[in-house]
Amino acid sequence: MRLDDTLAQLPYLGQPLEIRELPGGLTNHNYRVRTVTHDVVVRLSSTETDLLSVDREHEWLNSRAAATAGVGAPVIDYLPGKGVLVVAFLPGITYTADDVAANLPRVAAALRRLHGGPEFASRFDMFEVQRSYAEVVDARQMPLPDGYEDLASTVARVEQALRLRPEPLVPCHNDLLPANILDDGGDLRIIDYEYSGMNEASFELGNLACESHLDREALSQLVASYHGQATEPSQALVARAELWGLVGRYAWTLWGVIQHAVSDVDHDFWSFAMERFEPAAALLTSSRLGSLLSAVTADPS
Repeated sequence: MRLDDTLAQLPYLGQPLEIRELPGGLTNHNYRVRTVTHDVVVRLSSTETDLLSVDREHEWLNSRAAATAGVGAPVIDYLPGKGVLVVAFLPGITYTADDVAANLPRVAAALRRLHGGPEFASRFDMFEVQRSYAEVVDARQMPLPDGYEDLASTVARVEQALRLRPEPLVPCHNDLLPANILDDGGDLRIIDYEYSGMNEASFELGNLACESHLDREALSQLVASYHGQATEPSQALVARAELWGLVGRYAWTLWGVIQHAVSDVDHDFWSFAMERFEPAAALLTSSRLGSLLSAVTADPS
């Protein structure tokens, strides 16, 4: 729907005083709408996001749960079947990768609040998401980065290792780009719950580390902060987060491939795909992968 058509269905907002499109939306268009009584973000989503395993009703329900946990923005409205979600505008700076690296304990604290909050309505399994993306790519004959499919058997080894001793499932954001973290000087807030669902905390940590380009030392610090450890965390915990980050990169590569083919958003999605595939391929073909697999499969007793 167009924004003016959407606002006509939200008469309680009143007459807009200011409308400004917000940057950064990769699967939707986000508008800050200010009126005499409200200051909100109106999100307009395309039906093409069905290809990306986005369930808008689950996004709405999980956004409400995240708000209850004190991490997400308060949810104002949702128009089922129309791709419209309205949330309160949250002030503050939008994080960059450098901001994440400089605020690891605060980021970890925000994640603990989210993960300890109300359960989410959906399950997020990165391996299953990757397989669903692969079916879309295959059915539509979308081009893949060279060598992508050759790594499938190695990824299967990673899956086998991570399935051996799964962590408890907690409410996770699952798409923690730095820009989804807001800082107003108090507790950090996290926005945009399109891919949210019950998942392992280690996925959240590993995915955040990859999206923020954290090195191994910073990942170790993030894991230690999350688990409340003053000393260096166990090798198994750090390895688990790193492997989940690897799996995320391998799957998000296909997200970029699909968006490159279908999206109307002005963004270089092929570069997005390659920025994730290249480091994933490097680790999947490195000798270091074996030590990570050994760390997560070792008998803790």
